[in-house]
Amino acid sequence: MSGFCGASGAGARDLHGFVAGLPKAELHVHQVGSASPRIVAELAARHADSRVPSDPEALADYFTFTDFAHFIDVYLSVVDLIRTPEDVRLLTYEVARELARQRVRYAEVTITPWSSTRRGIDERAFMDAIEDARTAAEADFGTVLRWCFDIPGEAGLEAAEETARLATDDRLRPEGLVSFGLGGPEIGVPRPQFKPYFDRAIAAGLRSVPHAGETTGPETVWDALTHLRAERIGHGTHSFRDPKLLAHLAAERIPLEVCPTSNIATRAVASLDEHPVKEFVRAGVLVTINSDDPPMFGTDLNNEYAVAARLLELDEQGLAALAKDAVEASFLDPAGKARLAAEIDTYTSGWLAN
Repeated sequence: MSGFCGASGAGARDLHGFVAGLPKAELHVHQVGSASPRIVAELAARHADSRVPSDPEALADYFTFTDFAHFIDVYLSVVDLIRTPEDVRLLTYEVARELARQRVRYAEVTITPWSSTRRGIDERAFMDAIEDARTAAEADFGTVLRWCFDIPGEAGLEAAEETARLATDDRLRPEGLVSFGLGGPEIGVPRPQFKPYFDRAIAAGLRSVPHAGETTGPETVWDALTHLRAERIGHGTHSFRDPKLLAHLAAERIPLEVCPTSNIATRAVASLDEHPVKEFVRAGVLVTINSDDPPMFGTDLNNEYAVAARLLELDEQGLAALAKDAVEASFLDPAGKARLAAEIDTYTSGWLAN
């Protein structure tokens, strides 16, 4: 990554304005976790038996987490609001609207189909709902969406089998699906047990992008690399504890999907000033900046880029390089990568010329 500058240099520029217009790729953002307070409140009003507040202003307190376990509990309560194909379509389309507002041109959205199919949503109707939202969003907003189907680790091997089946069945697999992931708690959920399901997904042409090292140590990242053949690591926050791991990630050009504010909100990291993103960059690791579950954490991708600018002392060119790193790390086709990288360059040149 190039374009570092001193803190005073960064502060002298309108970096927030630059970031707001910067074309970006978002690689680590969850469908349900991206539901805005307005959408969560609307869904909560539809399903009055839920404990989720239907007042958007009350959601700020509801989305204040004591630790990662509490975050998972709250997250699952929002998942429970997605009960019909119409709910799925509404949520997905509105997530795309919010991404487009931030100049996200391409996004790989993590979806957990198990959470919906086990609640009785017909699997074909589910696939149709997300695909209808995807095509409508690209037509209406110009934002290209692709899907990552992830296993909710806390639900065990039954969920893994169902997720793998939905992801690899040619009669069901949605056109936008590009990758296969693993989310949820890491403590007590060993990565190696999911190897057979990742093997099936990879054999079907999907890319491997498990979460690892978010709330556990480097050994979980090693497990994801060794057993799940990870091509990118979701979070990888505690990789910094193992210099050999950092060297391996850098040498093999295996990206980390870094979500700074998320790590603070879930108490995975004590404070932003202690976030290891600086150590990742110093070690030569390919870093992408992402928002994870933005409304739940009171953030968005633009804010995460502003955080990165402060932590890494980046100027406009450094931020543009960061955006292009996300394009490089994405599963967008080569022509699409070239177009988006060129769009970033054109925007940056225009901004700096003014």
